[in-house]
Amino acid sequence: MLDTSVLVLNRVYQPIHVTSVRRAVSLLYQGVARAIDDEFRLLDFESWSELAAAANEEAIHTPTRAIRVPRVVVLVAHAHLPRHRVRFSRLNVYARDGSTCQYCGRRRTRSELNLDHVVPRSRGGTTNWENVVCSCVACNLRKGGRTPEEAGMRLLRQPSRPQWTAVFRAAARRALYRQWMPFLGLVDAAYWNVELRD
Repeated sequence: MLDTSVLVLNRVYQPIHVTSVRRAVSLLYQGVARAIDDEFRLLDFESWSELAAAANEEAIHTPTRAIRVPRVVVLVAHAHLPRHRVRFSRLNVYARDGSTCQYCGRRRTRSELNLDHVVPRSRGGTTNWENVVCSCVACNLRKGGRTPEEAGMRLLRQPSRPQWTAVFRAAARRALYRQWMPFLGLVDAAYWNVELRD
């Protein structure tokens, strides 16, 4: 329970991190953060600990009471949103392209997709956001070591570096909670994190 996830927002309600319940409660107790309840009220530690935990809610049990587990906390003094570049990774390319083959337009499962270099590496194509797209196996085999024009194929859209706000470094490994949804964009919720290299 204490190692489950809590969304951390800066003081202007932008997501900046995911931390553990243990750390979030510590931040609340120290007065560095406030918890957000279901009615979007900001509560300090005393106010939060006085809220009764419903029977179906997760709680931290002390000898005298059950304290509800906060799922979203707001830092009191932190307004900065760190700028992170979106990692160039297989899963981030899949996310950018919506798990859709950029040649035939069919949506596929990850196991049915691979990455294709628009300008083949054998012709000096680089492995970066502007030259790699999501492709189904059939289209990749059909294109082979040619450019899309040479293979008589068209890209659905030109690949480019996404302009996402990279909220977490490891969100894909953690659970998402309904309390987070008002503060997350769909892309932020799908952020994946393994960098690809040439």
